[in-house]
Amino acid sequence: MCLSDSLSSKYLAKSEPLPEYLFAGIEYFFSTLFTQILGNKTSDKIIKPSSMNAINSIYLIIYNFYYSLSGIQEFVAMKKKQKQETRVAQGLHYQDSSSGSIIPPINTSTTFARNSDYELISEKHSYGRDENPTFLLPEKMLSELEGGEEALLFSSGMAAAVSVFQALDQGDHILAPKIMYWGLREWLIDFTKKWGIGITFYDPNQPDVLRENVIKGKTKLIWLETPCNPTWDIIDIEEASLVAKSINAKLAVDSTVSTPVLTKPIDFGADIVMHSATKYLNGHGDLVAGALICSEKDPFWEKIRNIRLHGGAIIGSFEAWLLQRGMRTLFLRVKKASDNALKIANYFENHKKISSVLYPGLKSHPKHEIAKKQMKGGYGGMLSFIIKGGEIAALEFVKHCSVFMRATSLGGVESLIEHRYSIEGESSPIPKDLVRISVGIEAPDDLIEDLENSINNLGKSVF
Repeated sequence: MCLSDSLSSKYLAKSEPLPEYLFAGIEYFFSTLFTQILGNKTSDKIIKPSSMNAINSIYLIIYNFYYSLSGIQEFVAMKKKQKQETRVAQGLHYQDSSSGSIIPPINTSTTFARNSDYELISEKHSYGRDENPTFLLPEKMLSELEGGEEALLFSSGMAAAVSVFQALDQGDHILAPKIMYWGLREWLIDFTKKWGIGITFYDPNQPDVLRENVIKGKTKLIWLETPCNPTWDIIDIEEASLVAKSINAKLAVDSTVSTPVLTKPIDFGADIVMHSATKYLNGHGDLVAGALICSEKDPFWEKIRNIRLHGGAIIGSFEAWLLQRGMRTLFLRVKKASDNALKIANYFENHKKISSVLYPGLKSHPKHEIAKKQMKGGYGGMLSFIIKGGEIAALEFVKHCSVFMRATSLGGVESLIEHRYSIEGESSPIPKDLVRISVGIEAPDDLIEDLENSINNLGKSVF
């Protein structure tokens, strides 16, 4: 095997940064060169190919090194041409260096060996709590998708989100939307009280609401969720970024619903992107996971990294493997779900038994223009209906669905429906007549027919 082949299998398959390729090649070249030259003078036991002398050895080394660099340059050029859709589908063109396998293995080891000098055999792996090799590919896929410097996987979306807030100091202040994932909202209320951190829940529909609620010198984090679950309000990430930068605060965006297929918050100025990877990133309802991606590895990010390390909120190796597998179909699933959701929204927008359809892809949505600016290629697979007849009608509507499954989650290949207020409870700020719909990848006609039948089966007394 020539040097170019060995470097390609060892480094390129792992999609490491270019400087590491160059460093590895240079290191190999000089170490081998000095071995050939100095080794001939100092040892009679040096093994030499029978058909080449020292000069021929050096020539071959230079020849192979040149072509390894050429191969690296060719690879980098190819990478620039490839769309993310291709890169993700191929798992960043993963190839195992030892077997040639195109599917990464599951590494279950929790500990890693050292050599006789007590140096780690691999600098990246010392203990499984923070450095399992199975994490590397999905983390690299996420950082590339979001255009960030680094990604970290967590045991759940909540674990990922909580780590961001735990990196704050006592006395700091947070801005967060009134309508957001209810589990995180409830946790924030309790957390900020106990830890002496201020919080203001802002109305995302009010103009200039962020500037009006910042506390100079105290507001250290602005948290966005866009689209907001389950009303699907849109928050202008770019505008929020300007506010955050003006007060030297961090901007974190929960982009679970939009996914990097449709929105890349870092491109609009976000410092941190959060995902409940349980949802669209995995897409198959068979794992719980979370992820954070940073725009740059600064001291605040290091705090988050240490929180994961010492708190142990890590994903399992099997779940990490499942996540990278699910992500390979991310573009197909998100685009199909978005197309289906738009068809459903358009069909029912003016239905006589529905007060309103909440979906940012509709031109009637008050933030449609902002959505169009920061969501490219679709508007997501999530929408909600406000059912005429109130809470009773909403519950009745969900009851009659047969294709849509009554379940609490989102982002899977199968379509789900739920009366959201029943899940969140009395403390929830959402309307009691709201029905949340997670649109899957099924035939859209089947989904529309099911919803139509459900509406038609509503008792006349309801209206």
